Amino acid sequence: MTGKLLIRNAAVIVTMNDASDEIADASLLIEDGVIRSVTDDAATIRQFDADKVINAEGCVVTPGLVNTHHHLFQTLTRMVPQAQNALLFGWLQELYPIWARMTPGDIALSTRIGLAELALSGCTMSSDHLYLFPNGARLDDSIHAASQVGLRFHATRGAMSIGQSAGGLPPDALVEREPAILADCERVVSEFHDPDDGALVRVGLAPCSPFSVSRELMRDTALLARELGVMMHTHLAENDEDVAYSLATFGCRPGDYASELGWTGEDVWHAHCVKLDSSEIDLFAASGTGVAHCPSSNCRLGSGIAPVGAMRDAGVRVGLGVDGSASNDAGHLLGEARQAMFLQRLAHGADAMAAREALIMATRGGAEVLGRQDVGQLAKGKRADIAIWDTKGIAFAGSWDPVAALVLSGPHHVRDLLVEGRCVVEDGHIATFDIASDMSAARQAVARLSGS
Repeated sequence: MTGKLLIRNAAVIVTMNDASDEIADASLLIEDGVIRSVTDDAATIRQFDADKVINAEGCVVTPGLVNTHHHLFQTLTRMVPQAQNALLFGWLQELYPIWARMTPGDIALSTRIGLAELALSGCTMSSDHLYLFPNGARLDDSIHAASQVGLRFHATRGAMSIGQSAGGLPPDALVEREPAILADCERVVSEFHDPDDGALVRVGLAPCSPFSVSRELMRDTALLARELGVMMHTHLAENDEDVAYSLATFGCRPGDYASELGWTGEDVWHAHCVKLDSSEIDLFAASGTGVAHCPSSNCRLGSGIAPVGAMRDAGVRVGLGVDGSASNDAGHLLGEARQAMFLQRLAHGADAMAAREALIMATRGGAEVLGRQDVGQLAKGKRADIAIWDTKGIAFAGSWDPVAALVLSGPHHVRDLLVEGRCVVEDGHIATFDIASDMSAARQAVARLSGS
């Protein structure tokens, strides 16, 4: 947004700055999409000649939430009956044939709806892992759709190259030739990646998993990503089957396999990591490798409880991810913070994770995993990615601590959401595109994909 914006009279502003300041009865001064001041000084606020004012009285204001792992194309394949009770590998085998029928229009529609759902849960930036391209689909389809919604978007060019005929899981029709994969990786980075602060679109390279691409493609992708200066992402150590496959096929654990092929470092983040052992956690901490923790998906697929407390204690960067809608059935990022906190308490006791620690992972933690120092905090010079939560609803009734209530109670939906100072959600409704029209189109798409 160009011009001056004032968000005034917030009950509390949760800054997520280095001092973890929470400022009561405060305001945010924003100019040209950048935060100029977070202040409770009445004179400073009066002197700010705002072009637009948002009244945040009675609201908690936080940085926008950051989603570090998603498969947005899956939004149109929620609750598929034959996949509802399957473990990971069986779940994939049930869904691959359905995904093979998707069109470029389905990918775009699914992306818009999934991002809108995230926005309503307070999310201002999402990564996306698109690893199959049926019927002429391209990464471009999801990037263009994201621009219509208005969230920051870290698109990753995924890939699968080992089909069933070569001993892999996916149908042969969904895999690509590895030279073509690498060529398209170069294309999408050249066309869409913006390395600058404030970027609305970044691109990463993301082979689907060690069991769906070759060792050579994993290695070559790492070399290409570093040549192009972009981040790298894949699934790793998601469940016991995943670890067993790595031991049987590669003769080592997933973390060691990743390290051998160049898949550790500050420019890498891995999804899930449910089954990392202590040596792999130490490896990730020492190398600066990030983790996208997806608690609801891990529960839904019976994968286990990720050792998030041990990771954070060791210094591993950890953010939250909703994962694909077909393995979560929801896209509520604040709900993931709640689930993450409860799982750690279930495994290690009620003092294992506090509400504010979960909120850190959902905001600043996620931004750091995605390599973004310009968002994730409400502080001078940071981009104006902001979630405004109204505390007057019944879910907050009786609350002594409205910040903790964001995680402990709920479910909550954001009242207003701003990206770069522009409203994406206004008074609880998507403000950037016609979501009702897309919902109608989604019903038609589901009927076609299901053959009903």
